[in-house]
Formats: sequence, structure tokens, C-alpha cells
Amino acid sequence: RATLSTLMSVPLTDAVEPVDFEEYLITHPPIVESGPLRDLIEFPPDDIEVIYTPRECRTVVQAVPEEGDTDRHVRDCVRSYTEDWAIVNRKYHKLGTGFNPNTLDKQKERQKGLPKQVFEADEMPDNSSYQDDQDDLKRRSMSIDDTPRGSWACSIFDLKNSLPDVLLPHLLDHAPNEEIDRHNEDQRKANRHRELFALHPALDEEEPIERHCVPEVPKEHFGQRLLVKCLSLKFEIEIEPIFASLALYDVKEKKKISENFFFDLNSEQTKAMLRPHIQTAAICTLARSAVFSITYPSQDVFLVIQLEKVLQQGDIGECAEPYMVFKESDAAKNKEKLEKLRGQSEQFCQRLGRYRMPFAWTAIHLMNIVNSAGSLERDTDIMGRRSLERTTSGDESCSLTGFRPATLTITNFFKQEGDRLSDEDLYKFLADMRRPSSVLRRLRPITAQLKLDISPAPENPHYCLTPDLVQVKPYPDSRVRPTHEILEFPARDVYVPNTTYRNLLYVNPQSLNFANRQGSARNITVKVQFMNGEDPNNAMPVIFGKSSCADFSKEAYTAVVYHNRSPDFHDEIKIKLPASLSDHHHILFTFYHVSCQQKQNTPLETPVGYTWIPMLQNGRLRTGHFCLPVSLEKPPQSYSVLSPDVPLPGMKWVDNHRGVFNVEVVAVSTIHTQDQYLDKFFALVHALDEHMFPVRIGDMRISENNLEAELKTSIAALNSSQLEPVVRFLHLLLDKLVLLAVRPPVIAGQIVNLGQASFEVMSAIVNRLHKYLDTSQDMHGRNCLLSSYIHYVFRLPSADPNSPSPVHYATMARSAVRPASLNLNRSRSLSNSNPDISGTPTSPDDEVRSIIGSKGLDRSNSWVHTMGCKSATWGSSPGSAPETMQLFHEELALQWVVSSGSVREGALQQAWFFFELMVKSIIHHLYFTERLESPRKNRFPERFMDDITALVSTIAGDIVSRFQKDLELVERLNSSLAFFLNDLLSVMDRGFVFTLIRSYWKQVSTKIYTLQNPTLESLRLDFLRIVCSHEHYVTLNLPCSLLTPPASPSPSVSSATSQSSGFSTHVQDQKIANMFELSVPFREQHFLAGLVLSELSVLLEPENEGMFGLHKKVVSVVHNLLSSHDSDPRYADPEVKARVAMLYLPLIGIIMETLPQLHDFTGGPQGTAAGNGGEDAEADGNSLISQTVAMAIAGTSTSSPISRPSSFLRQHGSFSAESSRSLLICLLWVLKNADELVLQKWFTDLSVSQLNRLLDLLYLCVSCFEYKGKKAFERMNSLTFKKSKDMKAKLEEAILGSIGARQEMVRRSRGAFGSQENLRWRKDMTHWRQNSERMDKTRAELEHEALIDGNLATEANLIILDTLEIVVQTVSVTESKESVLGGVLKVLLHSMACNQSALYLQHCFATQRALVSKFPELLFEEETEQCADLCLRLLRSCSSSINTIRAHASASLYLLMRQNFEIGNNFARVKMQVTMSLSSLVGTSQNFNEEFLRRSLKTILTYAEEDLELRETTFPDQVQDLVFNLHMILSDTVKMKEHQEDPEMLIDLMYRIAKGYQTSPDLRLTWLQNMSGKHSERNNHAEAAQCLVHSAALVAEYLSMLEDRKYLPVGCVTFQNISSNVLEESAVSDDVVSPDEEGICSGKYFTEIGLVGLLEQAAASFSLAGMYEAVNEVYKVLIPIHEANRDAKKLATIHGKLQEAFGKIVHQDGKRMFGTYFRVGFYGSKFGDLDEQEFVYKEPAITKLAEISHRLENFYGERFGEDQVEVIKDSNPVDKCKLDPNKAFIQITYVEPYFDTYEMKDRITYFDKNYNLRRFVYCTPFTLDGRAHGDLHEQFKRKTILTTSHAFPYIKTRINIIHKEEIISTPIEVAIEDMQKKTQELAFATHQDPADAKMLQMVLQGSVGTTVNQGPLEVAQVFLSEIPSDPKLYRHHNKLRLCFKDFTKRCEDALRKNKSLIGPDQKEYQRELERNYHRLKEALQPLINRKIPQLYKPVLQVNSHR
Repeated sequence: RATLSTLMSVPLTDAVEPVDFEEYLITHPPIVESGPLRDLIEFPPDDIEVIYTPRECRTVVQAVPEEGDTDRHVRDCVRSYTEDWAIVNRKYHKLGTGFNPNTLDKQKERQKGLPKQVFEADEMPDNSSYQDDQDDLKRRSMSIDDTPRGSWACSIFDLKNSLPDVLLPHLLDHAPNEEIDRHNEDQRKANRHRELFALHPALDEEEPIERHCVPEVPKEHFGQRLLVKCLSLKFEIEIEPIFASLALYDVKEKKKISENFFFDLNSEQTKAMLRPHIQTAAICTLARSAVFSITYPSQDVFLVIQLEKVLQQGDIGECAEPYMVFKESDAAKNKEKLEKLRGQSEQFCQRLGRYRMPFAWTAIHLMNIVNSAGSLERDTDIMGRRSLERTTSGDESCSLTGFRPATLTITNFFKQEGDRLSDEDLYKFLADMRRPSSVLRRLRPITAQLKLDISPAPENPHYCLTPDLVQVKPYPDSRVRPTHEILEFPARDVYVPNTTYRNLLYVNPQSLNFANRQGSARNITVKVQFMNGEDPNNAMPVIFGKSSCADFSKEAYTAVVYHNRSPDFHDEIKIKLPASLSDHHHILFTFYHVSCQQKQNTPLETPVGYTWIPMLQNGRLRTGHFCLPVSLEKPPQSYSVLSPDVPLPGMKWVDNHRGVFNVEVVAVSTIHTQDQYLDKFFALVHALDEHMFPVRIGDMRISENNLEAELKTSIAALNSSQLEPVVRFLHLLLDKLVLLAVRPPVIAGQIVNLGQASFEVMSAIVNRLHKYLDTSQDMHGRNCLLSSYIHYVFRLPSADPNSPSPVHYATMARSAVRPASLNLNRSRSLSNSNPDISGTPTSPDDEVRSIIGSKGLDRSNSWVHTMGCKSATWGSSPGSAPETMQLFHEELALQWVVSSGSVREGALQQAWFFFELMVKSIIHHLYFTERLESPRKNRFPERFMDDITALVSTIAGDIVSRFQKDLELVERLNSSLAFFLNDLLSVMDRGFVFTLIRSYWKQVSTKIYTLQNPTLESLRLDFLRIVCSHEHYVTLNLPCSLLTPPASPSPSVSSATSQSSGFSTHVQDQKIANMFELSVPFREQHFLAGLVLSELSVLLEPENEGMFGLHKKVVSVVHNLLSSHDSDPRYADPEVKARVAMLYLPLIGIIMETLPQLHDFTGGPQGTAAGNGGEDAEADGNSLISQTVAMAIAGTSTSSPISRPSSFLRQHGSFSAESSRSLLICLLWVLKNADELVLQKWFTDLSVSQLNRLLDLLYLCVSCFEYKGKKAFERMNSLTFKKSKDMKAKLEEAILGSIGARQEMVRRSRGAFGSQENLRWRKDMTHWRQNSERMDKTRAELEHEALIDGNLATEANLIILDTLEIVVQTVSVTESKESVLGGVLKVLLHSMACNQSALYLQHCFATQRALVSKFPELLFEEETEQCADLCLRLLRSCSSSINTIRAHASASLYLLMRQNFEIGNNFARVKMQVTMSLSSLVGTSQNFNEEFLRRSLKTILTYAEEDLELRETTFPDQVQDLVFNLHMILSDTVKMKEHQEDPEMLIDLMYRIAKGYQTSPDLRLTWLQNMSGKHSERNNHAEAAQCLVHSAALVAEYLSMLEDRKYLPVGCVTFQNISSNVLEESAVSDDVVSPDEEGICSGKYFTEIGLVGLLEQAAASFSLAGMYEAVNEVYKVLIPIHEANRDAKKLATIHGKLQEAFGKIVHQDGKRMFGTYFRVGFYGSKFGDLDEQEFVYKEPAITKLAEISHRLENFYGERFGEDQVEVIKDSNPVDKCKLDPNKAFIQITYVEPYFDTYEMKDRITYFDKNYNLRRFVYCTPFTLDGRAHGDLHEQFKRKTILTTSHAFPYIKTRINIIHKEEIISTPIEVAIEDMQKKTQELAFATHQDPADAKMLQMVLQGSVGTTVNQGPLEVAQVFLSEIPSDPKLYRHHNKLRLCFKDFTKRCEDALRKNKSLIGPDQKEYQRELERNYHRLKEALQPLINRKIPQLYKPVLQVNSHR
């Protein structure tokens, strides 16, 4: 790279030594005192803060234990659930690139208030419909044929009467150029859009890698919530109260998945029956609605409803009988029976009201409700078929969040079976219910009506109570009937940390076996009590009430199964556990026999047994299944400490102390871990707190001496604990481990260091979470539970100054504990972001150990001692702890550095976690010791910095050495490291962090360049991107530094500041170069920007082929940075933006270098004409010549007349359009925001070729940001477009190898898990929404897109214009760079050629006028090509529908002519060019509006009239002359417009116009080309070729007059062989202008190269038309030219083409088709010019008569009305008098080429017979009496031979008929022709090779078949039976006779041939044919042999010719 300065001592691939940042800031005090620039220099003082935010509480009051002083563990837990979140806030973090506003929502925000740009492409061409009607009237009256070119008078009259546009003020004033420039610039710079990137669509990336989302706040877990409302329950008879409960069951898991919800729907009077037994009901027991939570919804979930009633005598069946027998409708009939029943019920209620019995049950298959929630009111007959069958299988449809609420009416209940009450039985029933032939269906049901509402639960339902009966917000009124939240027992584990206090116990008695108990015990109930002592009064009121009762009671009874000695139970007793339990707490079960009958002296209940469960065992809660023995007597004293399994002396037990009572106890508690390892760990930690030794833990006594060992083993044993409890107590556990690490406890007088143990187990736990909960990770692989722990919960133990500190602890501060919740959906919420905690998972390698050296290792020997030293330095600092207190981040760094083996591997796997912990710890420490203000250099001890250095260096080593083996790990490790360094930049010495970055860089570089591996490079880009996403990235780059590196070898350059720009005007060159190149000083001062740009530069180097796939990635790094700066409010001030842009000046150079690789936006379909409707051709300038040929022409023109610069030739793989577009927008941003003076300085230093390259780049930008037009947006359905873009991106990534796929996988796997499946369901729920979103964008969105695109195009082009102006100024200063101006003009012209907004165009024209006035010679003498082009562009804009564009364009055009005139140049050239431009415009543009152009012409005239200065010269007359001339062309155009739809007419018109220019070769050439273009469009290649041949002939004529060269064609004559029509181009007549006159024949085609180009294109068109012989003829003209030029290459190509052509002739023999011809006559005044004209039309090969007739009839039908057009069906001569004068008649006849016999000698091949045709023939049969057909003897035939004015193919497809002759054949002549034809057919079929049996048989059948009417026999009989009377006919008679002779002979040959061809199956057919033949021959024999004697008499020689 020559451009880089000589200073380049460090290659770009290496990182330079960064500047010592802190030092630099101290030594370079800011120049500015305050203001936005000052803020660029240093981070803001309030950059980081630690915020304590109260956690949100769901409930009205916080759930805490009611008891006061509780034990240590409970206090810790409760504190962990209630304390504030400690959040680190980086205030400006949202301004980093990770939160780039270029996401859609933010973009929309920034795009508000954009002005609508007016584009001509969007203005529909129909905005002048009124004008059209006016014109129509004129047109109809004006026939084409008035004069060849319309009438002068009429046309000028039009022009004089039209209105001009407004004139531009001061256009003709003489003002100095500087002033004009300044004025233009002010105009241009006014109201510009500030933010370029707000107009640029964001790059579609996945989630940006540098974005760190704030983890979800830890919160209580809920599954999907379902609201069930119980409305009413009604039976056929109402005789007693019924009690109901609801619960959810999962059949597959065989698990009850919710607690019971008890509800009571009895009427008040029914309830009254129980009055004696009911205390006042608490409001919380009156709930009738419940919210269920389901974490794992599936097809297997049932809602089970159980009913109970008051106990009564008789088994369930008897009690249920009345409900099944009586019907409500018969109430009157059964009145007495019912009364009796009611009476009995009342008695039972009085006596047994406290006992219940099972009654009935039913179940609802939940998913059926959800899936079929289509109909709103659904009466689901639960036994009906529907509900029993699975509607769908699999879990996919199990979303409960989106169904419509349903009201169910359940009509059938099943009565309970006394012996089938267990859960096992229930699961069998439920499984059976799903079967179609359910057993249950055969049972007799109890009919009833239970109405339920089921709906998805609302977000925050009012009046809810938690399962602990705490009120949930909002709870406006305590007297309202509440809704219960029902506790879920999830079917599988749910991994969510606890966040609230909950302590519940569920007791489920299951079965009892009293079969072996003596004595009567039949109706058994169990009374359950929770005791805190043994006295009966010790029963605690902690049992939750069911329905309509007190909220808590001291006892609960199970339901009674009548007369069953071993009953099953299905009761669930819910108990609120006290927070602290003692050894005396136990559950007491008392068994009673209830006597149902009222007998004398029998008590109501008799105790028949006792048993109990102690709550604690070895200090741990007892839960699970128990099978207990039952004692017959009351238990003895102090029984509660022991378990009933212990055989107490002297007690009597049922069944010999065997277990007879099964009961299950389940705890739902956030206090009891229910895991032995965790319990032990917490117990030991608390033992340390209490400091009471010896301590009992479990069944062990631990003395102080073995405490240390126990503690260490219990820490290690944490690995064995279950994952679920570990997650539930995660916050507390991690807090305790941190505490142990930082505060080594003092045990037995020794400080015990637990740092290592803590670190190891932490690492293990973190890895376990990652491994098993891998779905709850964000894209950086951070487990959300852990990241939310760090973000919200973690804090330094000392961070709370007022915590109690018991002596035995170094300092005991409140250790902060916080629950983290399962992140329910990986929300990207950015609400309360905590950017500082960052990092990502990663990986290690032992070979890097050596880097650490011995430093880390020797420290691990003397643990305790080291610790002491380390913290001693901090001992004195205010607020810090005494000596044993360690700083967690230092401890962590140390442990990590010295770790090895599996521990180190574990830490690497989850490096992000430790990095983030470290960062949060650092920030806490700095914040609370108030060090955030202190200078960064002395914030941390040396050793800590060393540890960090070692850590970074080893991890970089791991990345480099392991990326091939373990890519996923390395990806995580890499980004974690980057985030870590990004975080450190906020708190540490920045120079130090830069050196860390550099050390990483060096390690990676070394490896990359040995391996050349894109994966590693891609990792480095990720790293760079993350580091650079720092919110103070700009400040980190020292944007205000003046590149005076302290230790730079370059001469030190000083610089002053000037007001305008912060740069002095006399900046030295070296300095400027340094600013624009990646020089060492630049890279040192702007360290990060230097790295980014060096990466870009290196990766884009074409030599770097291996890295090709990374282009998109590296470009997006830069793009992101810039778009982020662009929208950053801190840099809004232009002066500040200029500083920021300064960091990217080298980008301009880098992009210039890549020019050859950029995507070519100028070519191809996205080229200029994309939005111009049909103006594709016009956009290609005034050439309609195909690209390839255009290249040949003069080598000047490629796509449009503006030649694409040579630097565009591709050398290497090019970038994708997307990457190129990103690069270019970045370039424009820098150009827009950089300081103009600096740019100008630099431009001055550039060489001409470099400036040209810059201009080429701008040229490309114009195309790249061209406005696509609304129509394009509508066409481009967003979806398809996006898809293809995505595919491209995916492809690019795939090239990188595994990286893309891996990342994809990782991203995909982080979908959803456990409780997170929410996300998945939500997707299901919204799938219909997503589909609808995919539909096309709305009108408004398309409008918006077009609006943005229009603004982007305008802004981009204005920036380009600004830059061009700077270049022009540079040139004006240096004088030497004149050659650059051509390039400037090229870009200007190109921009005019693209779709531009009115706003841009007016500035563009202003610049163009200024340019022409500064450098007039440029345009008129050097760049004449461009002058022509400018004329075209200006004229194009003069016909614009937008008046501002017209006003400016006319002004420009007028000035152009004026300047041309003023510099004394012959005016002729501009006149000529304007005229040619207009012709070309008119000929090619489809939606061209002559009305607008007329106004512009009038404007120009007006300028000329008002131009006082030149009034006396010839100028005004010349202008007038030109304008009138142009107006003529316009009038032609009007006509052309009229015939837009009629291709023949249009071509005729163009033909006529071209003819009108016979004397003006340039214009004739233009029109011939216009015609050629039109033909090519319609695939008339032969005609297009003819136009080109005519053009070439025209050029040849003039060339031969100009230069006499032997090898050039001698004018038209040379071309005769190609076409006889060419001679009309001959310029012999004297009135033709001589070619050397100024302005004539000056076009680019009037050169040898132009001629060659035309001919090559003609050859190409002939070839397309299939006329290969003509190709040969064309090349005959070309070959001598190339031979004369010794151009072997061209000759080789030509001969290759010739070989191809002749090859095709051979190959396609017999298959060629050129055209079909028809005679078309027009009759009727409606046709205007066409009336009574006859043409021969050439149509494509095999056009049927019907097709052309249909086409013309339709066409004219549309024009005149369908009833007005008639097609004459015959081909007889038309008599106009007989036609209806008001109609239009068309006669169409098929004609064939006609050749005289002598001609046939030359026309041998198919081509000969179809080329150069001027005569055609058609035949009409007639009889003398006027009929068309008659008998043989009266049938005459008329042959009509037509001659056309030119030979086909010609330059048009229809040619006038100029001559007609007729030949009439008599009947006998007709017969002779017919027989000759038949004979020929036979001969052909017989001799055909290969033989064709079918064809032969057809011909034979027609010749010898008997049935043939008017067949040969009949002809012979009519004409040969007698000798004609008229001697004139003798000859014909004889001729016919000979014909028949020949005919019979041919038949015989044919039969013989057929015989040889047929198979055995056709033998019979052959015989038949032969018989017929013989018959025919016999019949003909006499006729053929009769000769006319007269003919043979030599004497009588009669001349009997006709």
C-alpha cells in the first residue's frame, strides 16, 4: 500500500504499543474549558453508581414468619427474600453500540418529521389527463401526412401560446464565482438531515453480539395460569348440603399436580341445616373461584371434581340412590317421599354434621376445553363422546394462554365406590375415561348440573389470596369474596430460586388396615392435629379450613366410609408450619369409630387408636411416605420425641406393632431445603455464627477441633446435593460461599482459609447449572439464574456498614442474599440494565500454565499469610474491615490464577460468571470506599493487576490453542473476556486495559498468521466488537489528541486550534497524511479505532482470499460504530461530530483501495433505470446499442455514455451488495461529518489518479443509494426480499465453516425449558398473528419505506455533491488537477441520470451551472461527449412533471447555450447535440410528456427575450431557431404518443421522421437507432439488424467523403448484398450537407470504430433472427477493416462466429422459418391516413390468419369501438361504394412470396426464397356467374401478384404495395395445375428419404381412393372425354392428357413402394388399394390414349396459345 506513510514500522496486522491513557490525560490538559467538546475528553463523573432498589412484592404485605425471634437460618432466608436488590448502573451504557438505535422501533422514532421528497418516478404519468383530452381533439384533426413533419404554423402557434415556468432570479447577473459557491453551499447545507444512519435500514443481524441483556428480575415461579369459577351446582332433588373440591391430576405422571380447592355452592337454607356445627365462616373460605398454575401442560391433565356429603347411615350406593331415581320434573308426584328424605337428612346433619362421607366425582379433560374453545357456550356432556377422546396427541397444542373462555355445564357424576377410593383407582378411572368404550359409560350416572367458567387467568386478577392466604395486589376491599391461588405441585422439577417466604405442610392419609383389630371399629374417621407439645391444649390452630368455616382450625377429620374396617382415604390436610421447629412439634393422628345410628348410651365417637409423626429428626424436617403402627392406648408421656416405630414398653399396638396406617407428608417450604448436604452445610455455617461448641448436626456431635475438617468436607459435598434444592436456595448458598471466601472464620484460634474450597465448589455448581439447565441461557451462554444472581443479589459482604459483627468472625456483615428467578422468557428488556456485569462462558489449556510463571504458584503455599498481607494494605482505609477481611475480587482473581486441572477447566467453562462477579465486586468496593473519584492508577494493588494480567494472558492462550478442538467453549470464552475488558475500561487504568487488549491481540495474531484461519479471525472480530461497544468508545480514542505521539520517530508536529475547526489552517502535510492513513501515530493515539480500521483494511485486502467470508462481519463492526455515534445525543453538535469523524478519516483511503472489489451497483438490473417505469432504454443515454457493442464503440462507452472508470475492472472476488452498501454509507458518513478544511487539505495532497479513484467511488455511491421508487417497494414483497437477504448472510457465514452453524445451534438450543416453556406456548398462541404479520406490508408502511428511501437518496447525493464541490475547490487552488474535472462532471451527470428528488436536482443543477461557468472550455472543448450527455440529461429534466426541476433544468440549458455562445464557440454543436438529445429522448422514452417540455422551451425562449446583454447579437435568433426546431420534433412525438399502442404505425411514424432528416445524418442516425431499439424490444431482430445496416451504410457514406481509405466500404454500394434497400442511404445529391461543417457528423458513430460497432451489432441481430447468410455478408464488410488494422484477436472472433453461423445453417436445414406474410387493406375514413392503403405485413413465422385478424380487429376495435370495425372475410377486390361509410373495414389475405421461373434458378435455399422479397401472390377462385366455387368445368382462378416498395426484411415490418397484376386461369388450366400438384406430391412421397409410410398412404388414398369427389377420375371425365371444339384449347387438352399419363405411372410407383413398407397387418389394405388402382387405370385408359389428331398433323401448324 503505497499510500501508507513511511512511518509504517508496525505492520497493520500487529497492534501498536498503546498510549498511556491516564498519563496522556494528565500531560495534555484540555484546551476547551467546558461544552460538548470538553465532554469528549474524560468519562463523566457520574458514570457508575450502585443502586439499591426495593424488590417488587406481589402481595399487599410481605410474607414473613409470624413468630418473632427465629433461628439464624430462618432469619437468613427471610432476609434473602426481602432485602433490596443491589444493582450496578452504568449510566451511559445504553449509548454503547450494543444498544444501537438502528433497530426498527428506534429507527422509526428518529425518522419522525422527515420531509417528503418529491420524485418524478413516483409522480404518475397520468397527471395530465385533461391536457391529453385537449391534445386528442387537436390530434384527430391533424393527419400525419400534412407534411413529413407536421405543419410549421400550427406548431409554432402552440408554442407561442404555452406558458413558461417561473424564471430563476439573478440567473443572468454577473457574480464572482466565490459568491455563487457560497450561496449554493448555504442553500445546500440548509435543513439537512442530521443523522445519516437514521435513513439507512439497519443491518439485519441476529442479536448484536455486544448486547448484554439485563437478566430478568428473580421472581416467584408460575406456570400457565387458569381461572376456574364455580357458578352453581344443582341436583334433581335438593335435600341436603353437598361439599365440593377441585384439583388437577396428571394421568401420565400419576401425580396430583395441585392442592385442593374447596368450594361450597349450597343455598343459605341448606347450609342452615348444619348450623350447630359451623363456627362463623371466614371470608377466605367462601371463595368460589380459583387460579390454577400448570407448568407442564399436557394432554394428560384432568380437572377432578369430588363431592362429599354429611355422613349418614348406609353405604354410598344407598345414599346416592334417591339422586339417581327421582327426577326434578316429578317433584310434585313424589312430594311425600322427598319430604321424608329431607327429614332424615336434617336428623343426620344435626347429629353427624362434623363428619363427611364420599359421594360422587367426575373429571374434565382439560385440553379438550382449551382446544375446542371455539363455541362460547358449550354444554359439555362429560360422558358425551367428545370429552373422552383425545383431541390431539403430543404436547404441541398444550397452550393454556390463548383459548377463549368457556362455560361448562357438567351433567353427569359417578357415584364413589367405597372400596375404590385410593389415588391408584382414580388414575385407572381417568385413563379409562379417555377410551372410546369407557367402562364408566356403562354405569348409571347421578344427574346434576355443575356450571364452571374456565378461562386463561388475567395478568393481575383482583382479590386474590396466595396459597398462604396473603392478599395479592391489587386488593381494593377486604370484604369481597376472594379468588384463591392454588398451589401447584409441578409434575417435574422446576428450577427457580426461592424469592418469598412459604412454609406449608400437606398431610395425606392414604389407607388404614384394621382388619386384625379386635372390637368394633367400622365407620372410621381420622382426626389430624399439629401439636407443639403433648397436652391436648397444645394443638396449634394451623390447619387451613376448607369451605364455609374458620380460616384455621386445630383439627381436621377424614371422610368416613360406611362399615369398612380398612378404608382408603382421599383427604388432604394443609398445615401452616411454624418457622422454627423444635423437637416437640409433631402431627398426632387419632382414629375414631363413629356410630351412625342413635342408640342409647353409645357415644357419638369412640377412639380406636393413636399414632403420630415427630416433625424433626436430627434437626431436619421429616417428610415422605410413612407406614405407621397404631397404638390402642393413648401414648405415654414425652412420646413426641420418639417415633412410633420405637416399641415403647407396656403399650398395646394394633396387629402386633405392624405398620397399618399409610400416610404421606409433603412440605412446600422455602426454609427447609429437604436436602441433607445443603442442610448440613447451612447448619455448619450457622454453628460458626452461634459459636457454641460442641455442636450437634444431624446425628453427629462436632467439636471445635474437627469443625474445620467437617466444614471443608461439607463444602465439597455440596456437589452431591440434588440440583432442584440447590437452585431453590441458590442465592443463599452463593452468598454463604462468598462470605466464607472473604471472611475466613476463626476456628480454635486459627484463621481458616476457605477461599480455595469456595472457589472450587462455586465453579462446580455453576457448571452443573449450565449443564442441566442449558435451555435457560442467553446468546452468550450465560445461565439466566446465575446472571440475575450477579445482577440483583450479589454484593460484597462488607457493603452494609451497620451489620452486627460477632467477635469470632473477622467482620460479619449482612451477607446479601437474593433469589434469582427463572427467566421466563429470554426477554431482551433493557429496562434497568446493568451493563457492568458482563462476561461469557469460555475455555482453558494447560500449555499456557507456563505464562504465569512461578508467581502465582508460590503464593498458593502460604495461604493465610498471603491473605493477611494482601488485605493489610487496606486495613486503614475508611470503612474497611479489620485484618482478616479480604476483597472478594482479589481473592477470586488469585484463586483463579492458581487453580489448575478440573477446577480451572470448570472456571473456564463458565468464565463469564467469575468475570462478572469480579467486576461487580470491584465496583462495589470502589463505590463504597469512595474510590470512584480517585485517579485510576492507584485504585488497585500491584498484585491484583498482576493477577489480572496473568489471567487475561492465559485465557487468550486458551482461546488460541483450543479454538479448533472446542469451538463453542472458545466462542464463549472469547466474548466473556471481551466483556470483562470492556467492563474494566470503566473502572481500571485504561492504559493498563489497552495493554491487556494488546496482549490478547498479539497472541491471536501470531496464531492467525501461522494458520490463516478465518474462524480465529472471526473470534477476534467478536472480541473487538464487544470491546468497542463501550459507551465511551469515542473518549477512549482520545478524539481531541493532535497526533503528537510522545515517542514517535516523526518530527513532532505542533498544532494550534482555529475557531472554525479545531485544526489550524497551516497544518503540515505530514500531519494531514497521518490523519488519513493508518500511521503508527494514528494507531497509538486512537488505539481502538486504529485496531478496528486496521482489521478492516487487512481483511478487505484482495490478497486475503481466505478471509473472504468475514467481509460482512468486519464491515458491520464499522457500520455499527458509526451508526451508533450518529444517533448519540452526546455527539449531536457538528463540531463534536467532526472530532468523532476524525477517528475514521483513514476509512476513506481504505474504501478507495477496495474500489475494484465493491459490488457494481451501476450495472445490471439494479442499474439506473430500475424505477423509471419503461425508461430503461433512455437511462442508457442516447445509445440503444447493446452493452457489448457499446464497449467496442470508441472504447468510450460501457453502460451509459458515461464511461465506467477503469478502476472498476474486477480483479478479485467482489463483496456482496450488502457489505458494499454498508461500506459506502460509512464513507458518506465520514465525508458528511468530517471537517471540510481537513478534507480539502488532504484532497490537495492526493495524486490525480487517487482523486479519480475517489470520484469513481462517489460515482458508485450515486448508483448504490439511488431511490428505488414506490412502485419498486410495492413490487418487492418484503418477505421474499428479506429471505434472500438472510440466505445470503447465512451463506456468507457458512463459508466461515463451523462458526455459523455452531452459533446457530447454540442460539437455537437456548429456546425454552421447564418453566420457560412459556415462551414456546406463547408462540403457539400467537401463531396466527405471526402469519398475518407476514402478509404484505401495509400501504402506510410502504409509504414510509419510500419516504425513508427518498430521504436517504437525497441526503446521500447531497453529501456526494458537497464532496464534489470540495474537489472542485481543491482543483481551483492547485491548478494542476484540471484533468480531474472530467471525473467530477461524470459523477454529476450520472447522478442526474438516476432517480433523484426535486430537492437534490435543484442543487445539482446549481453546482453544474457553477462548474460550467468556472471551466467553460472543459465542457465545450475537452469533454464533448459529456456535453452531449449533459444536453440529454437537461432535456430529460426539462420534460419533468415537477416544476422546480423544470425551472432549474431550463435555466441550466439556457446558460449552457449562452456560455457556449459567449466563449466564441460555434453554436452549431450545442444546437446539434440538443436536437439529437431530444430525438433520442422522444424516440425511446415511454412516459414522456411533451406538454411539460413545451413549457420548458417557452421558458428558454423567455430567457432569451429577457437577456439584455445579448440582445444585439445573433444569439436570440439562434435560440429561437433551435427552439422551433425542437418543437417540430415534439409535434412528431405527440403523434408517436398517439400510436404508442400500434407498433406498425409507431414504426411508420419513426420511419417518416427519420426520412425527414435525410439531410441531417446525425439525426437520421439517431432515429434509425430509435427504430432499431423498438424492433429489438418486440423481438423483430431481422428488422433491428436492417436498421443497423442502414445506420452503418449512412456512416460509411460520410466516412468515404471524409477519408479515403481503401479498406473502408465505399458507401452504400458495399452493403447491397446485405440488403437491396440500403441504397436509399446514399448521399449523392448535392443538397446534402458536407461532412466537415461544424456540428455535422460529430457523433461518436461517425468514426471507424463507430462503424465497426454498428456492424458487429447488426451481425449479432441477424444471428438472433436466424439469418446466418446475412451474418456472413456483414462480416465480409468487417473483415477488411480488421485486416487492415492487423487485429488478429477480432478476426479470430469473427471467424469463430462465422463457423458458428455456417454450422447452424447446416444443422438447422429444413427447420428454418423466417416469417409469414399477409396483405392487409384498410378501408374507411376512420383510418385517416391509412384509408384505402394496402400493405404487406411481415408476421412471425407460423402466424395463422386467424391470429393476425384477431389482433388487428381487437386493436382497432378498442380504438374505434368494437361494433365499428369489420374484417372482410374474402379476398376479392373491394368496392368502396358498397361499404358503410361510418365503419372501418380491414381485409386480410395470406400471401406467399412469388418468383418467376427464371428467378428460381438463383433462389435455391430456404434463405434465398425468404430474403429480399418484393413480390407476393395470392389466388382467388371464382366462377363467371359470381359464385366463388362451382363445378369443375366452370371453376376459374385469379392469381394476384403484389409488388412492394421495398424488399423484405426492411427497417419496418409493413411495406406499402406499389403495384398489382392479375392472371386468370381457365377451368382446364386449373385442372392442369391441380394434376401437376398431385403428381408432384406422389413423387415426393415415393422418393422421400427416410420413407414415411403414413404420408405415402395418405397421398395414395387421395389419388386412387374410389370415393374421391372431384377426384382424378372425375377431372379426366370432364375434360378428356371429348375433344374440345375450340382449337385454342387443344394444347391444354393435350397437356392434361400427358399429366394423367404421368399421374398413373406415379401411382404405380407409389403402390410398389408402399408394398415394400407395409407389415402383414396391412396386406388387405394394399390389395384394396391395388384393386382401386386397376379400376382407375382401366377407366382412364381410353381417355388417356385418345390423341387430338390435329395436333399431330405437321401440315396444320396452328398456334393455339392463349
